[in-house]
Amino acid sequence: MKLRPCKLGAPLLVAIMLTGPHLPTFGQTLLTGDTRLACEAILCLSSGVRPAACVPSLQRYFGISLSRWSRTLTARVNFLNLCPAVALDPKMQTLIHDIGNGAGRCDASFLNATGLIPVGGHDSGQYAINNVLPATCSAYTQNAYTDLQSVAPRYVGTPEANGYWVESSQYTQALLDYNAQLAAQAAAARN
Repeated sequence: MKLRPCKLGAPLLVAIMLTGPHLPTFGQTLLTGDTRLACEAILCLSSGVRPAACVPSLQRYFGISLSRWSRTLTARVNFLNLCPAVALDPKMQTLIHDIGNGAGRCDASFLNATGLIPVGGHDSGQYAINNVLPATCSAYTQNAYTDLQSVAPRYVGTPEANGYWVESSQYTQALLDYNAQLAAQAAAARN
């Protein structure tokens, strides 16, 4: 298997790499099964890079789906807690909490679909996409053990003028398109 470079928070990488000498149960052997998948999922969900090697662990993580959302979140966190590195550092436990509450729910499409706020008063019946990143997403993307800030979604425009979230890589073009649309609307309104 070819290893690909992956930029992670140094403390996370060190914590996972150094667990072997502290935990003889896997310091002598290779991690397997859900324990291995949990550790891999933590690494993959902590980085903006998703190499092909992440597919099995992310399928396992996102495949956890129970009857109620709260139970799904609990089961996903419990799965990640199978990684022995989590028990070594309280900051790792915070990371697991942040991943559980943020992973899969902090991309542009999710934020655009779920982050609606009323505009023009509560009785107007009009809604717009909120331009404030939810606290769970802020905690996830800004966790000291993640490297997600450069790939976090960005908001284009304002809620009152039909703003929306885009993936970071699409921000420059989306902003140009948004400003052109506003200019065209203003020109049309003047005529």
